[in-house]
Amino acid sequence: MTYVTFPQAKSLDFAAIGRLCIDLNANEINRPMEETMTFTKYVGGSPANITIGMSRLGMKTAFIGKIANDQMGRFIADYLQRNAIDTSNVVTDQTGAVTGLAFTEIKSPSDCSILMYRNNVADLKLTPGEVQESLIAQAKVLLISGTALAQSPSREAVFQALNYAKKHGAVIVFDLDYRPYTWTSPEETAVYYNLAAEKCDIILGTREEFDMMEQFEHNPEKDDQITAAKWFDYSAKIVIIKHGKEGSIAYTPDGIGHRAKSFPAKVVKTFGAGDSYAAGFIYGVMQGWTLEKSMEYGSAAACIVISSHSCSDAMPTAAQVDAYIERCNRGEITAS
Repeated sequence: MTYVTFPQAKSLDFAAIGRLCIDLNANEINRPMEETMTFTKYVGGSPANITIGMSRLGMKTAFIGKIANDQMGRFIADYLQRNAIDTSNVVTDQTGAVTGLAFTEIKSPSDCSILMYRNNVADLKLTPGEVQESLIAQAKVLLISGTALAQSPSREAVFQALNYAKKHGAVIVFDLDYRPYTWTSPEETAVYYNLAAEKCDIILGTREEFDMMEQFEHNPEKDDQITAAKWFDYSAKIVIIKHGKEGSIAYTPDGIGHRAKSFPAKVVKTFGAGDSYAAGFIYGVMQGWTLEKSMEYGSAAACIVISSHSCSDAMPTAAQVDAYIERCNRGEITAS
């Protein structure tokens, strides 16, 4: 059954708005950050990673955001362009804002953390007037992510983008991407997340992220069905609730909870899994696949990324995902 219909006449497959930053991934794994001496630099930010993932899968993509007027900002712009991502709406800040940094700690494959530097960052200074309606009008899909809602004027820029997407019939995807250190309070977070989610067709997040949104709801058992059902009264057609190693469930307005098999992986680190999963899933749905097949594709893409040191650099091509699934089906890959 088809739950979401994409406007096929649009020239751009996918656009995203939000965080552009630098990931500095620890080279010395299996030790705490206090003892880590060297890091490798990558482009980061959840919406950026998802866009890179979509581009690697062969989709025509664009990004809407703001970068610092410095070496790191230019590194980000160059990387996006080299990955065939339209950067015509990536604006350069002129106020002296800096590029956000995310240092990663890899104590073990299951014990990973991120140390974020998010003060005075350029991506949160994107203004509503800098969002190009003409670009969103061309897009089949607009993806927003929760981090960009944390502060003004980026918050208002996201809502302006949502208005343009609604006006021009784009399918809107909300990757919750909750980062508590950029918010003033849980109540503020819940209010703006809920206001944005009301406008979205596909919502993806962890159980914990949905719990955060339910500050004012009565769902003491943290029941997925109750969580998902709320959004079907608004615009949502698909709500995906992720439960870590237990897998993900895609809920639809007909009351069905769609599950798909997962794949084994030789895990290096856990971060990046959600971004690659989102790219693989959205790609599958846009191909007209079943939700189960799309979820499996997202799971395979995530396995490839968590088996690598990087996030953005490791985003796989369609051929790589297909090959990974085939190898798993032949029993050539086992979990580590």
